[in-house]
Amino acid sequence: MAVARVDSERLVFLTELTGMRLTGPAGDRLGRVREAALAPREHARRVSRFLFGDGRTRFQVRFDQVKTITPQGIVLTDDHFAPYHPDESHLLLDRDLLDQQIVDVNGRKVVRVNDVALRIEKLPDRDELWVHEVGVGLQGAFRRLTEGLLPYRTIRALGERIAPNSIPWEYCNIVEPDSRRRLKLRISHDRIGQMHPADVADIIEELGPAERSALFETFDKSFAAEALEEVDQKVQISVLHNLDKETAADILDEMEPDAAADILNALNEEESEQILDEMEEETKADVGELLEYDEDTAGGMMTNSFLAVPQDATVADALAGLRENDYLAKTITHVFLIDDEERLIASTPVGRLLLEAPDQPLRPLAFRETVRIDILADSERVVDLFDKYNCFALPVVDETGVLYGVITADDVIAHLKPKR
Repeated sequence: MAVARVDSERLVFLTELTGMRLTGPAGDRLGRVREAALAPREHARRVSRFLFGDGRTRFQVRFDQVKTITPQGIVLTDDHFAPYHPDESHLLLDRDLLDQQIVDVNGRKVVRVNDVALRIEKLPDRDELWVHEVGVGLQGAFRRLTEGLLPYRTIRALGERIAPNSIPWEYCNIVEPDSRRRLKLRISHDRIGQMHPADVADIIEELGPAERSALFETFDKSFAAEALEEVDQKVQISVLHNLDKETAADILDEMEPDAAADILNALNEEESEQILDEMEEETKADVGELLEYDEDTAGGMMTNSFLAVPQDATVADALAGLRENDYLAKTITHVFLIDDEERLIASTPVGRLLLEAPDQPLRPLAFRETVRIDILADSERVVDLFDKYNCFALPVVDETGVLYGVITADDVIAHLKPKR
């Protein structure tokens, strides 16, 4: 994304700031800046403290003690300063950002920070330094490599020959594993939560185990479930292993039962049972039923979330059933007709419901013959039937014809996708 350009004389790079002179009002040298701290609870962009000093002792200068800021140095309004004590509510730009992986929400990727550009804000009585953008390309790396070796103007001039690659601060999401520190820093992942779950899955797979879990802990449980379904199975296991069992169960509760069963099947038996025990009773029953079947059978591939109505039902009955089970809206393609003993009689495409009168019986709208598969049939047979009949949904029955579940095209694609 194009970043709003700022006059270069109003920009200070972190590689320049660390080493910049601090000068008192009388021109006396106090030292050189070693670190800069943001206090997100006070202001999302403004540098709140400038840290200086050698060895273990660090001193701090507050932002409101600054008179002027230029790339050559910082002049203060007074020469009073106090020791700096570590504060977890502060984001230290050098320690917490440089070389760290962050999420570029706009670019939908994980990037490594090479430098930080800060903008000089001219106020009536003083200057402030605000974070402007994060450098993630070679230009920032070049400034790092030449820091202290050449004059800053020379470094800038040479750096301008390298194509810039930067991210506006508002599109940067810091992934902080510590939930207490995340709260103190006011880190929000709302922007990530607005992305497509498949894009979020790509980001998650680039992060380490602790960072992955940190993201999932902040997501809405429904969104977390969608994102978890999209990631590689090994990553699914890693995420759930690092979450507490109650949180893991809450996420799986939001999934389709077959997807939750597939994930639990991949975990070791003890961990799977612990998570299953924390799940809601209704979901636990549905998932537990699916776990009884081998994953390479129709029973192991099916979902037991589907809409079935009596064989004498009308269009109005089917629509009422869909409203009562609105979670099916994203995946449902057919309504199944069953008899009093829950044996499959026929199926009707959902699209037909929109074209007929409410009192229209469903039976005349059904397919002449509904393709079905035995619950113990192997996965190769499932794939063959989908290919032969161009199925969108394949009902799964037992030897007596009782409807147990449905296999969708998504299930077949997931089955055929190479395991990584």
